Amino acid sequence: MSTPGMDRANLRTPLKEVRGLGSAKSGTRHFIVQRVTGIALALLTIWIVGFVLTLVHAGDYLHARELLRHTFAAVWLIAFIVMAFWHAQLGLQVVIEDYVHTSWLEMLSQIAVKFVCAGAALTGVVAVIRIAIGA
Repeated sequence: MSTPGMDRANLRTPLKEVRGLGSAKSGTRHFIVQRVTGIALALLTIWIVGFVLTLVHAGDYLHARELLRHTFAAVWLIAFIVMAFWHAQLGLQVVIEDYVHTSWLEMLSQIAVKFVCAGAALTGVVAVIRIAIGA
């Protein structure tokens, strides 16, 4: 009679097989951050939809700029931009980890995703700030 999880040819337990394969601690942080950014995006999306509908009915570009010059609107739009790109980067990181099996390609893809998301977020934040301060 054999013990569950043990192969007769290999007397190593399942726990011994996975020891040394990495920490199980960092995945929890990633999971929590991904969920928190998702909840933040869900709440911010409600505001964004209302704000975009207000912009659509604003009539012209100057009125739309005036709406975005309010500090409240600028801060919430910046929060949405940052959360959206952070959440996207976290999601793409998981996809790359799951489906890219060549180590150098995985590392290159992870770096590219981080740079693209950071660059796009920075571009969006700078655009909102420029509109808000009237530059």
